[in-house]
Amino acid sequence: MAITSFNGGVPGMAASPLQATLAENYLDFTANGNGWAQQYVPDLMEKEAEVYGKRTISGFLAQVGAEEAMSADQVIWTEQGRLHLAYTGAVGTASTSTITIANDVDGNDRSTTHGIRPGDQVLLANANVTCRAYVKTATGNATVVAIPYGSGDHLNDVGFADNDVLRVLVYGSEMQKASTKRARANKPAHKSLTNKPIIMRDYYEISGSDTAQIGWVEVSGEEGQTGYYWYVKAEAETRSRFADYLEMTMLEAESQHPDSIVDDELGGIDGTAGTQGLFDAILKRGHVTTGINGINAASDLSEFDDILAKFDENGAIEENMLFLNRSTSLAMDDMLASMNRTGTSGTSYGVFDNSADMALNLGFSGFRRGSYDFYKSDFRYLNDKGTRGMINGFAADAIRGVIIPAGVSSVYDEVLGKNMKRPFLHVRFRASQTESRKMKSWVTGSVGAVTSDLDAMEVHYLTERCLVTQGANNFMLLK
Repeated sequence: MAITSFNGGVPGMAASPLQATLAENYLDFTANGNGWAQQYVPDLMEKEAEVYGKRTISGFLAQVGAEEAMSADQVIWTEQGRLHLAYTGAVGTASTSTITIANDVDGNDRSTTHGIRPGDQVLLANANVTCRAYVKTATGNATVVAIPYGSGDHLNDVGFADNDVLRVLVYGSEMQKASTKRARANKPAHKSLTNKPIIMRDYYEISGSDTAQIGWVEVSGEEGQTGYYWYVKAEAETRSRFADYLEMTMLEAESQHPDSIVDDELGGIDGTAGTQGLFDAILKRGHVTTGINGINAASDLSEFDDILAKFDENGAIEENMLFLNRSTSLAMDDMLASMNRTGTSGTSYGVFDNSADMALNLGFSGFRRGSYDFYKSDFRYLNDKGTRGMINGFAADAIRGVIIPAGVSSVYDEVLGKNMKRPFLHVRFRASQTESRKMKSWVTGSVGAVTSDLDAMEVHYLTERCLVTQGANNFMLLK
């Protein structure tokens, strides 16, 4: 089956964004040859037809996050590190049991800052060998000497060879009688992150004469505005578009590289231009999967289990929200349906008692796998051809969805100086006791309340905000 889309409207007809009667947007009902001599004048439908349904995409952040005021030029928060000590490294010389520590399990360099100490018990493993060992010496540099507990005196006796890549897990310690204190104390690791708000503006203008001109068609706006003035429609659409920009920017924005010319254009210094949106935060601090492709349901379920395994590694937030585009949502429905076949010919009927007499329900809004609960929802921003749906149909690495943990996380707020529980996603906007820049709008000109000698109405919109993505290691981007 093929779907052919329209590529225009009535031949010779085009909607005009201007408040003017033009040749290309004039509807000539005499063009059929009958002219005014025809018996009946055409019935003019005065109300504008809403053919695209709801055109706005805002509302995603309202479902998963919150908004909070801030008064500084940037927001700084600190995220906790892992509790247990686990590293990657390599065997130096197997015959002397030396190990060189490289990174922690998240890839951070720990060659000189690892927490392994003399007396620790460690689990050593690679693809072929697993053994438990006692740490004889561990200096401040990368070198550790670990003696196996099993038979043999050194690592080569239990199967390790020089330069073998291995993982090291500290699981306890063993000390002599009447021992003194440990060689040093381990301090908790943490990561300090920052983001900055950006200023967004938009503007609409109409002359004073045009505000007094009555249009021919009743118009309606996305927020319920109605009337016969075209400028009401235009201003309402500008406002709705700006409201969508507030959310789209929080999703798509990217912090600028220090060497970028954008910094110079915006007067920034050393990469201060831009802000980090949701997608960029997940790409840089979270996880990305190319699974859930809809080709094979069993394969998809296996791929989904890989996602669960990754979540197990990063805190196991049990309740998560799935925001998906249409194709991925349908593929997931097929995957779940294939796991729940009952009734005639293996079809899954109904939502209450699987009765074949009930209406067929081919969609799933939530499911549980392992110890995780997932709540599935369509993501209009990824579907609409007027937004990222257009890009997704073209880009090789299109975003098909995002998995976001539900609930709140506890972080240390360096501005307030205490631990705070906040949603994993929340928007910060600039505000003080006298000024709120969450969403400002004001009117200038000579229409209505006169504020200047300009014979026009100017409507201004402004906001200053940024998105805080806490615990991005619990997020997953589907590409």
